[in-house]
Amino acid sequence: MKPVREYLKERPLLFDGAMGTWYRSLYPARDPRCELANLSHPADVLAIHRAYREAGAAALKTNTYGANTAALMADSGTVREILRAGYALAREAAGANAFVFADIGPILLPEEDAAAEYRRIAAVFLEMGVENFLFETFPSAEGLRETCAFIREQKPDAFLLVSFAATPDGFTRQGLPALRLAKEAAAYADAVGLNCVSGPAHLRRLAGGLPAGTVRSVMPNSGYPAIVGGRTYFESGAEYFAEQMSKIAASGVHILGGCCGTTPAHIARTAALLTAARPAGEPVSVSGPAQKKAPANRLREKLAAGKRVIAVEVDPPADADGSFFMEAAARLKAAGTDAVTIADCPVARVRADSSLLAAKLKRELDMDAIPHMTCRDRNLNAAKALLLGLAMEGVQNILAITGDPIPGAEREEVKAVYNFNSAMLAGYIRALGEETLPAPFLIAGALNVNARNFDAELQKALRKKENGVELLMTQPVFTEEAVRNLRRAREETGLRILGGLMPPVSYRNASFMHNEIAGIRLSEEILARYEGLDREAAGKLGVSLCLESAEKIAPWVDGYYLITPFRRIDLIEELVRALR
Repeated sequence: MKPVREYLKERPLLFDGAMGTWYRSLYPARDPRCELANLSHPADVLAIHRAYREAGAAALKTNTYGANTAALMADSGTVREILRAGYALAREAAGANAFVFADIGPILLPEEDAAAEYRRIAAVFLEMGVENFLFETFPSAEGLRETCAFIREQKPDAFLLVSFAATPDGFTRQGLPALRLAKEAAAYADAVGLNCVSGPAHLRRLAGGLPAGTVRSVMPNSGYPAIVGGRTYFESGAEYFAEQMSKIAASGVHILGGCCGTTPAHIARTAALLTAARPAGEPVSVSGPAQKKAPANRLREKLAAGKRVIAVEVDPPADADGSFFMEAAARLKAAGTDAVTIADCPVARVRADSSLLAAKLKRELDMDAIPHMTCRDRNLNAAKALLLGLAMEGVQNILAITGDPIPGAEREEVKAVYNFNSAMLAGYIRALGEETLPAPFLIAGALNVNARNFDAELQKALRKKENGVELLMTQPVFTEEAVRNLRRAREETGLRILGGLMPPVSYRNASFMHNEIAGIRLSEEILARYEGLDREAAGKLGVSLCLESAEKIAPWVDGYYLITPFRRIDLIEELVRALR
């Protein structure tokens, strides 16, 4: 056959459908990892390839999507055998009149380890003379640029297709905008596209955002699955799928095919509807929100103007009585507080929702709030739903944090989510602001200046900055080491910082904070100063210590983050007025 690039000048390239879901439907009692069948049941894999080929597919994917050590929990030697067998089977089925693409899926390993394994997989294929590579269903671009460069070094004329998995709203499961990833990938791949997760109608809508002037690919699921008796079924018909695919081709997409749920019947019907001519016409447009003038963010404007910002954390109530919370917020506003920060079920104990309280503050007091949002209790869908609601309510600031773990004794009853970490959450919030909302959130991140390994803490801060964090809010500063770390953070990240201050209210409280609260450290000297003090004297000492710390960190902060102890709003009011 002609090389892929020449073929695409004449007509669209039609891929096969989903090996994995069809294999499982044919052989439900076998190991669900169909890649293992390359060795255990090669005749069945070959038959599936041939069925897609006979249906009209001009390109076959090797049965190697999940052929890696992490997914198969196999050693590298076994994975190598599976890869080699997978290519040989696809090559036999393709014959002389179809292309074969080495199929590589995302690997669930740390970025550096995953990139190394991508290269090992690519090297096996290159040894066998593979010319075409497909990287599909990726949630991010981690490891892709390096792997594509590695293949180019070994085989400069290799054809590289990179495809990202997009939800109907255009985001990957890591909260990244798939179209932006595709545009960036166009710099190092021959073709870019979207596949999986979404059905053909939704990917048709998104396809218009793929970069112009680039070979574009769309391989949707047949539709959306139903789960019956613990098994997943795709019931969408081939006729509907083919009609949508013909429209996608007419919009200017060059490479088409199917992902989960697509069978030879889907591909056969699509092949019948596609014309031999190269698709013409303009890509469909991507629908988006009406353009509105972005509302001003008062907190961001104050920081940009160089004003010392004071944010105060007030614990949300543990019951349905919000009177103290609202009264405290009103008092703090009168004292000169710029924003109230609200913890999201701190130490994994249930309290009133921080986002709902932030909206209440905005509506009733016209007060800026910084609700905390953790990764512990929400998946990506729940996070997006909450962010959309906050944007509607005029809440413009978020503190993105990973969240305290569920206590061990409760983990059987209460399950944490942790689909992503705070840096990934920040990236998603930024992308949502850029792609969907009328104005971006001001994204804050936590910084533990008391961390024993502060170098690692700084690296996390830099990663947060890359993902859109504009402001760091620190743990309470009590020691000289914490002051030095804060200064390092300012100098090495360049981010704005609110320095943490929290007045201990008794010797017992100070001792508890030092020994039992993660991220807080007091000096022995401070602990000794609290011994024997009554409530009033301890409160005065707490305010005094905070003012001392505020003076020490003043050159490297843009304001202060005050944490209220035991509902002692009186102490925080005194601090706010003194700092003003």
